[in-house]
Amino acid sequence: MSELTHFGPDGAPRMVEVGHKAETARLARARAGVRMKPETLARIQAGEVAKGDVLGVARLAGIMASKKTHELIPLCHPLRISSVDLQLQAVEPDRVEIEATVRAFDRTGVEMEALVAASAAALTVYDMCKAVDRWMSIEAVQLVEKRGGKSGSLVREDAAAP
Repeated sequence: MSELTHFGPDGAPRMVEVGHKAETARLARARAGVRMKPETLARIQAGEVAKGDVLGVARLAGIMASKKTHELIPLCHPLRISSVDLQLQAVEPDRVEIEATVRAFDRTGVEMEALVAASAAALTVYDMCKAVDRWMSIEAVQLVEKRGGKSGSLVREDAAAP
């Protein structure tokens, strides 16, 4: 098992030193899903949610959140993100699938930024629709791919559909 690098020899949390690492192209993809009543999904698809364009606003929320990851997760480094792409898709009968892809040319990976983007988009779908469906659930938030850095490229083989 790899050493837990976010803890110093004394066990105290620390921000990992990455200044010596080479800058490389980084990519991470993460997924999330929001399960809801079929009627709620129908309202999203028909543009009948009172708060507006659910998928458009959720896409923007995910992009914005990815850029704030280092402010939300205590030991994350601020990164020079070069792109964030969020795909949101209504999947009948009862869910919205979200996939976030984040790219950077930096010294550390963008996995957390992709996970935060997918999570924030899912939370936004929930927030915009909670007045009509309090029992939605956010499911299967997971990293599905990462590229760049020392560990190279990894693709999750058992990635569940969100």
